[in-house]
Amino acid sequence: MDKTQQGHIISAIKNNIATIEFYHPSHNSLPGKLLAELEKAIYAADENEDVILIILKSFGERTFCAGASFDELVAINDEKIGKTFFMGFANVINAIRKISKIVIGRVHGKAVGGGVGLAAACDYCLATKFASVKLSELAVGIGPFVIGPAVDRKMGVSAYSHMSLHATKWMSAEWAREKGLYTEVFENTEDLDQGLEQFASLLVSMNPEAMMLLKKVFWEGTDHWDALLEERAEMSGRLVLSDFSKNAIGAFLK
Repeated sequence: MDKTQQGHIISAIKNNIATIEFYHPSHNSLPGKLLAELEKAIYAADENEDVILIILKSFGERTFCAGASFDELVAINDEKIGKTFFMGFANVINAIRKISKIVIGRVHGKAVGGGVGLAAACDYCLATKFASVKLSELAVGIGPFVIGPAVDRKMGVSAYSHMSLHATKWMSAEWAREKGLYTEVFENTEDLDQGLEQFASLLVSMNPEAMMLLKKVFWEGTDHWDALLEERAEMSGRLVLSDFSKNAIGAFLK
C-alpha cells in the first residue's frame, strides 16, 4: 500500500474525555490524509456535548510524531500541491486553536518538526524524559514556518529561533520543559499515563463553562492565524520545490 494512505486516527470517549490517537508506520509521520482526518476528529470531539476535555496522543512506544511525511513531500511537483500539503498542519493547529475545549497533549517520545508544532498547539502538554525535540526543516531546505506561530507562542522567539537554526540538534525533554513546551516531564510512560489520568480527572470535575472561557483567554490575539498560517504554507510549498529541498529529502529517503 502507498505509504501516504497508511495509518489511522482513532477517537474514543470515556468519562467525558475524548482521546484522539494518530498512528503511521513511519514513526508517526503525518501525510495529508491523516492530517485531514485528525482535523475532522478534533472538530467532532469539540461538537460532542458529552466531551469536556480532549487528549491528543499517538500510538506506539518510541516516536510521538516525526512531522511531515517525506514520502509525500518528495512527490510535490507544484506550488499549489505544496501549499495544500502544508495547509494540513495549518488546519490541525487552527482546529486546536478554534475549538471551545481544552486539549492536553501526551508526548511519550521524540517530536520532530510538525510534531513539535502539535505539542505546542496543545493547551497543556505532558511528556516523558524521552520526548526530545527537533525542528529539522531548515536541514531539508524549508523552515518551520507553519508551526512557527504555535512554537513561538508557547516557547518564545528565543527558543523558536534556537531550534530553527540548530536544525540537526536534538533538545532534551527537560530543555523543552524549561522553555514552556511541556508542563511536566515524567520518568516513563507508566508515570506519564498516571499523571495524565489524575490531571484529566481533576479537570473534568471543574466547571465546563469556565474552562471554555479560559480556552478563549489562552488564545487571545490569534484571530489572524487563519491568514497567517496560510501565508506560511505558501512559503513552505514554494521552498519544497527547490533543488536543495528535493536533493535533501531524496537523500533522507535513501
